[in-house]
Amino acid sequence: MATAPERVEDGDMRRRIVDRTRLAVVRAAVVLIALAILVGVASAQTDPLPSWNDGSAKQSIVGFVQAITDRGDARFVAPDLRIATFDNDGTLWSEQPIYFQFAFAFDRVRALAPKHPEWKTQQPFKAVLEGDMKALAASGQKGLIQLLLATHTGMTTEEFTRTVVDWFATAQHPRFRRPHTDLVYRPMIELLAYLRANGFKTYIVSGGTIEFMRPWTERTYGIPPEQVVGTSFETVFKQGPDGKPFLLRQPKVDFVDDGPGKPVGIQKFIGRRPVLAFGNSDGDQQMLQWTAAGAGARFMGLVHHTDAVREWAYDRQSHVGRLDKALDEAKRRGWTVVDMKADWNKIFAFE
Repeated sequence: MATAPERVEDGDMRRRIVDRTRLAVVRAAVVLIALAILVGVASAQTDPLPSWNDGSAKQSIVGFVQAITDRGDARFVAPDLRIATFDNDGTLWSEQPIYFQFAFAFDRVRALAPKHPEWKTQQPFKAVLEGDMKALAASGQKGLIQLLLATHTGMTTEEFTRTVVDWFATAQHPRFRRPHTDLVYRPMIELLAYLRANGFKTYIVSGGTIEFMRPWTERTYGIPPEQVVGTSFETVFKQGPDGKPFLLRQPKVDFVDDGPGKPVGIQKFIGRRPVLAFGNSDGDQQMLQWTAAGAGARFMGLVHHTDAVREWAYDRQSHVGRLDKALDEAKRRGWTVVDMKADWNKIFAFE
């Protein structure tokens, strides 16, 4: 029979054993949690496209990049040939309810209206001043060109750049109440960075005008002004009374970089056929066709707007960014179609 001191000693020993066991369990749990965190961080660091859900679209992008950058792969593409072209409106940022450049033009009409009293009765300016979108739509492409000529020309290139920068500093999107540059697609920003990290040179090839995009594309996308291809107006060299030279924007369209104009613009300003091209509408169809027609490995992608909650859902009947014939061709030829709702777990960085 154990004496009292022995029983006390046994009790102390059992408590110490229990305490050590508990401490070992806690330490093991801490280690497991730390390992889980490290694995999660490592996974996030190694995933170049974290805003993309795992699926066929992401797999096709990563698989293509891995193949053409592997010197042991028959599909290897030399770094100087790794040209990637992206449409802008609806591909890199939103384009609803109207193209952002037209929102800029409408605001410029309102700002310039006091100097043009004739606009109160002259279409399409009258429609803009009265907010009559039906009448504006009735003016068609001709009316929109009139608005662009009136608001984008007749000034120096420096003056126009300042106007664009000032507008972006204050203008907000009507739905999201945020600066328009907040409406860039986070998954596409990741894709641009991923491509550049793998030796690609990334270009914008857009129907929007060059001088409207150049002031902000480098800050927003990491794409410098010299890698922006777009619609342009005639510009002439002038000298002021003091002999100081300047470039004056003329009220005449020089080049339209949309539809069949995109392959022409690529050849004219880039000089190399892309190995990867991304668009979102029928206006990008010829750019994707031109890319697909090259030899060797090629990637053609379309952003399909399918998320009415986080962004918009539209395609064949849309008045902006219509995706109809290009969608049919993409399905027929096996191009990658990115389903915005299914393939992107995040659309905007501010979500």
